Amino acid sequence: MTEVEQLEKITVTPRKNLLGDITVPGDKSISHRAAILSSIANGTSIIKGFLESEDCLNTLRAFEHMGVSINKLDAGVYSIYGVGLDGLSEPGDVIDVGNSGTAIRLLCGVLAGQRFYSVITGDESIRRRPMGRVVNPLREMGAQIMGRENGDKAPLSIYGGGLRPIRHRSSIASAQVKSAILLAGLFADGETAVIEPALSRNHTELMLQAFGADVRARGAEVSVVGRPNLKAQQMTVPGDISSAAYFITAAVITPSSQITIRNVGINPTRTGILDVLRMMGADISVDNIRSEAGEPTADITAKSSRLCGVNIAGDLVPRLIDEVPILSVAAAVADGVTIIADAEELRVKETDRISTVISELTKMGADIEEMPDGMIIHGVPKLKGAVCASHGDHRIAMSCLIAGLSAEGETTVLDTKNIATSFPGFADILDSL
Repeated sequence: MTEVEQLEKITVTPRKNLLGDITVPGDKSISHRAAILSSIANGTSIIKGFLESEDCLNTLRAFEHMGVSINKLDAGVYSIYGVGLDGLSEPGDVIDVGNSGTAIRLLCGVLAGQRFYSVITGDESIRRRPMGRVVNPLREMGAQIMGRENGDKAPLSIYGGGLRPIRHRSSIASAQVKSAILLAGLFADGETAVIEPALSRNHTELMLQAFGADVRARGAEVSVVGRPNLKAQQMTVPGDISSAAYFITAAVITPSSQITIRNVGINPTRTGILDVLRMMGADISVDNIRSEAGEPTADITAKSSRLCGVNIAGDLVPRLIDEVPILSVAAAVADGVTIIADAEELRVKETDRISTVISELTKMGADIEEMPDGMIIHGVPKLKGAVCASHGDHRIAMSCLIAGLSAEGETTVLDTKNIATSFPGFADILDSL
């Protein structure tokens, strides 16, 4: 397969088994936050294991546009010369985050604290995604933000500075919303708090503490005290459990298989995928537990298993929201019925992931009913190979490819270049198993 062909489409055929000992790229969520906090800290931070995907590289470029000096020392190793809370300079051009919802929302929080003008945008997918959930609380803090549909859609123009702390009660459990407000809170005098209906992933809180901020967590409420002296850090980014999830699922649904993934982050706010697969009967073990930059890390081994359907709803959903597409693949071949509810957030990801999961897995013979906030998946004995579309969504593309490993016949996924936004090297790992 040539590099161009690999970018345009990937074809997989059924495997008798999958055996391997692999590593996956650094955690995307943590890489974004490491780039952001290193840039506004004082001193030189060294980040190892940084995810060199387009999403995360765009975050580095954004801070370079604002005067931060960033050097690549080795593969996945970067030095970032932090300029402090007040050291960023006005960008000379529009900041383009590409396909990254995390970058645009978190950067809005930082830009809201700057006494200069900036414009931030992204690709077509990003320009469709709702921004009001971030823009409105940042306006309440004092930032001047304009955008399409009264600020609900990018591009957004921001003039920040002079922020005041708020106590924001969020209607959804969203790490991006929470993080944007907490990052803005760094630039406000006083304590800024966010209360969520359920606990979302806490990477921002952990990293803020590592950099020296005063963070206070009380159940589903978290707050930060403004104007901290953030100090540069040396850190290693653990492997992304969202990336590991594809190969964990591949091992579980493919006969006579065993895959070990080394150095994976197992933050409890992110391990919903492990909990649900175990509920379904998956043979998954977690070993060699340790800590990297305040984040729990371990080796995960998954083996072929007979799965049964389960109900997924409530507080569990925020802990696996990005893994619903690949979890749907497991549910599609499980015994019985799996119900996924309270997942309406999937409607406003890179695609409407409820409709795209149903569209593509149905092509492969899956039996799925659509609900407004999720889906009902009736397990079938075996999926069938098909030609699937990625819909420009990296998680849909990878999920269909994993489904194809244990399906009958050949599976081709079109427009797979988007996989590089979160998982460079995915196809190479797939070939190595």
